Amino acid sequence: MNVDVAGEMNVLWDEAQLILATYGFDVLGAILILLLGWIVAGWASRATRNAVERISWMDGTIKPLIASIVRYLVIIVTIVAVLNRFGVETTSIIAVLGAAGLAVGLALQGTLSNVAAGVMILFLRPFRVGDYVTAGGNGGTVAEVGLFTTELTTPDNVSIAVPNSQIIGGAISNFSKHATRRIDIVVGIGYGSNIDTAFAALMKLAEADARVLADPAPQVSVRALADSSVNIGLRFWVNSADYWPTLFDFNKAVKETLDANGVEIPFPQRVVELKNPK
Repeated sequence: MNVDVAGEMNVLWDEAQLILATYGFDVLGAILILLLGWIVAGWASRATRNAVERISWMDGTIKPLIASIVRYLVIIVTIVAVLNRFGVETTSIIAVLGAAGLAVGLALQGTLSNVAAGVMILFLRPFRVGDYVTAGGNGGTVAEVGLFTTELTTPDNVSIAVPNSQIIGGAISNFSKHATRRIDIVVGIGYGSNIDTAFAALMKLAEADARVLADPAPQVSVRALADSSVNIGLRFWVNSADYWPTLFDFNKAVKETLDANGVEIPFPQRVVELKNPK
């Protein structure tokens, strides 16, 4: 029994030596080509990214995508070179890649849909790098548009990778596309307060701030006769970059201005009638 096992081991070892002698250099060459191709792909991607970053007229949204495409092209060429190392003909390689592409496409429909959505984002241009958007259920500043995901950075500096298919498949709100934005502030005043006094005070406040644009002109209006207050609306336009600082400042300034002019901002009130039981 031991003699048979030893004989089989010797046969296997002889076959292994024959395989190594026949294909050893090809296998070693293929491994070296793969390592070299991987290194070159990374270098080419970085070099392409640095090169396109120096092109001032090119949109920053396209630059990372070009670098990614160059990297994947180098990897594909590397795989073809490895197959050619083993004597696989070019036509056969194309046929294999076509069949493999079909199989991978069917298996990774969701992933490939992200690639298609990324291309649509680049063509439709609903936003650019640096724009603040809400898309795919997330909000943030666009940091990069990749082949599969779009990277957003939230105001508290959290990075979110949103699949491109989620972005292109839903509503996209771009808060940076236009140069100006409108601010609406609604405040309730007491029914006993003078509406004209409140109007004049709020209009003076808006006109005194240099960030408030003169065209369109600021507006003050009665928005609603609510249960416990008369709701006054202050509406004005600012440059998009000034939106949040101006909004925060005016929330404070409106309260102080109305207080200074003797205009009451009431609390919600309810009239409760108590009846004594007979």
